[in-house]
Amino acid sequence: MRKKIVFGALAFASAVVLAGCSSGSGGGTTEPSETAIDGTGQELTIWVDANRKPAVEAAAASFEEETGATVTLVEKNFEDMRADFISQVPTGDGPDITVGAHDWLGALVAAGVVNTVDLGDKASEFEQVALDAMTYDGQLYALPYSLETVALIQNTDLVGDTAPTTWDEMIQMGTDSGAERPFVINTGGQTGDAYTMYGFQTSYDAPVFVQDDTGSYTTEVGMGGEAGDAFATWLGSQGKSGTGVISTTIDYDTNNELFNTGKAAFTVQGPWAIASYPDVNLKVSAIPSAGGEAAAPFVGVQGFYISSQSENTLLANEFLVNYLGTEEAQRALYDADPRIPAWSTLATEVASDPVIAGFLESSKNGVPMPSIPEMGSVWDLWNAAQVQIIDGADPTATWNKMVDDLNASLGG
Repeated sequence: MRKKIVFGALAFASAVVLAGCSSGSGGGTTEPSETAIDGTGQELTIWVDANRKPAVEAAAASFEEETGATVTLVEKNFEDMRADFISQVPTGDGPDITVGAHDWLGALVAAGVVNTVDLGDKASEFEQVALDAMTYDGQLYALPYSLETVALIQNTDLVGDTAPTTWDEMIQMGTDSGAERPFVINTGGQTGDAYTMYGFQTSYDAPVFVQDDTGSYTTEVGMGGEAGDAFATWLGSQGKSGTGVISTTIDYDTNNELFNTGKAAFTVQGPWAIASYPDVNLKVSAIPSAGGEAAAPFVGVQGFYISSQSENTLLANEFLVNYLGTEEAQRALYDADPRIPAWSTLATEVASDPVIAGFLESSKNGVPMPSIPEMGSVWDLWNAAQVQIIDGADPTATWNKMVDDLNASLGG
């Protein structure tokens, strides 16, 4: 069984205190101070991308004024940061802090290039799923700031405002609408897109990896057995040899064009795609269940990591906790790059936008995408198996071979 981590922007449950975190691979424990510390003569180097640079600059200006430290921002392409961070930190050429995604975490910890972060009482200001995503083996390694996930998007001119709760209900509504396609989903064409499809897979209780009692991912592949067979059978029934609703002719751009032109009544996409639908009156809501369980899409989290080789870990933690870990800074980050905020009160505020509220709803039963290093070995085999099944290959045989190949590659 997967462990559901409830996303509670609209009903945040309890404070989370993560104190006394020990160091990662060097640097020592870092703890936030209650007042600005003296950073005279010290320098922090921060890697950030162009979108988020203005927000970080504003926090850095206040930090410099109040601590006497110098902050140097280095603008980098986000796609290059993980590899560069892993290669440069051990040589002493890396930054003190970098922005990054939570699914980098396992690789960063394995490489010994990140330090722990202590939010102290500030932890209670953040969404639990964001803290969980940035935690590895019980240690918090980053200050989170944003969340993202996929959700069901419907054309209300075609199917009305009522959100379907099951796959069958959705397909019936889409069919009755008269649209060319009742539903469309990106499969990456012949590449596969297990990420976008994951909500339907988890509705069959077939998670990519098994979670332990704490919600942490183990290296045990969870896609096998009866649950995995049931999902594979369903996927095949919706593909080329079945209804044809799901097709490997659909890539990201085709998906968005079909939905925006009214040729598809429903789609599953993330907030990054909303700008591609200027011609649609739409509603965003939770992904309907195909297998009987709640659909649990991946939740992605972004935040800021501290280098294990930073010579100023206390100063770096101070900057994260007391300058980026404020509502003002979190709002600036949201304004610079609008993603669901990890800061709870801000998330509640922006949920007044029905589109954002819909993505929040989809995330309530979401789970962080696994950050363990083994996740990197999954995608090619997983995507390929789904594409083959959609194109008519034997569902259970193809799926079980994928699971066996994964277990072999992971030593399971």
